[in-house]
Amino acid sequence: MSNTKQFWVYHERQEALLCGQHALNNLVQQNAFSAGSLADIAGQLDQMELNYMAANNEGGTSSKDYLKRIAEGSGNVDESGNFSIEVLRSALLSRFNLELPNIRQKGVGDKIEVTEIDGFICNRSSHWFAIRKINDRFYNLNSTLERPEIISHFKLAAEMEALQNAGYSVFCVLDSLPPPCSSEAMMDLGLPQYWWKEEDLMDGKSNAMTRADDPWKDVGSGRRLDGKAGKAGDKPLSQMTEEEQLQMAMAASLKQSTPSSTSEHAYELSEEPAEGTPGAVKIQFRLPDGSRAVRRFAKSDLVGVIYAFVASKCSGQQSIELRAGFPPRDISSKKTATIADANLAGEMIHGRYI
Repeated sequence: MSNTKQFWVYHERQEALLCGQHALNNLVQQNAFSAGSLADIAGQLDQMELNYMAANNEGGTSSKDYLKRIAEGSGNVDESGNFSIEVLRSALLSRFNLELPNIRQKGVGDKIEVTEIDGFICNRSSHWFAIRKINDRFYNLNSTLERPEIISHFKLAAEMEALQNAGYSVFCVLDSLPPPCSSEAMMDLGLPQYWWKEEDLMDGKSNAMTRADDPWKDVGSGRRLDGKAGKAGDKPLSQMTEEEQLQMAMAASLKQSTPSSTSEHAYELSEEPAEGTPGAVKIQFRLPDGSRAVRRFAKSDLVGVIYAFVASKCSGQQSIELRAGFPPRDISSKKTATIADANLAGEMIHGRYI
């Protein structure tokens, strides 16, 4: 039996005008970004731009430029879901700590051979798509294509030049992208209908299979000899229904011991300081359910108390991730720091279930 490692290629297809979302997910080879998470980043960028204009334009929030900017709506996402390059850059930086410079930027494309670059994001007008190196081969992962298309090393430089001559802006990630998929566990990071077996793509098979129709996908996943599915806990997460996932989460929570000292439940939610109390600060929240809240805290409160507040607003036992700053970063490592030391006074904190 061959011991050659099998690779799979992740290729999300176009939905509405969410090509920016698909380009990012195809670049990182996982379903990492949702339209909602990118829209949140767009909203933060818009607010930062407005805050800058209010602070620096004569007339502040009543200035002609500020009012015009308000009337124009978001400059980082339009009504059809097309995101700006700044949204894509912020998303990559906050989630994977990856930069996305223009390939023509000084010190980028002129310092390295194009075939040594891990991945590209290309844009013209309102369309985005990704080109990604997987198993030392480049794939065009344009979400409008029926399937990934191989680009040879020999043709890659010419392809990049042709795109730029056609009016495309080309951005790149030099290295350190998440590794390509080579295991069942890694495939759970993406949606099953978008995984393509690399050997089928290389052979040019017209009926190349995705993971969704792979007859071997259930091997080792609890499939019984009679062909019926095993219990929910034996399935890969991507194949479970929402009810099965909820049951699994509830079962896991029952097995958990007393929360550790870093859990949000280990921090006591102190009484909210009255308006005008010395040392009190306001923090705004976008809660995991999408609602908004504003609360006052003492600057000396630990960041863990913020987690306790968000937990008090959420139903169920799901774990919570909180992000703050620009680009938004996970603040869980700061739970034992004070709100003042963590520089969270006046911040907008975004929460989500994980």
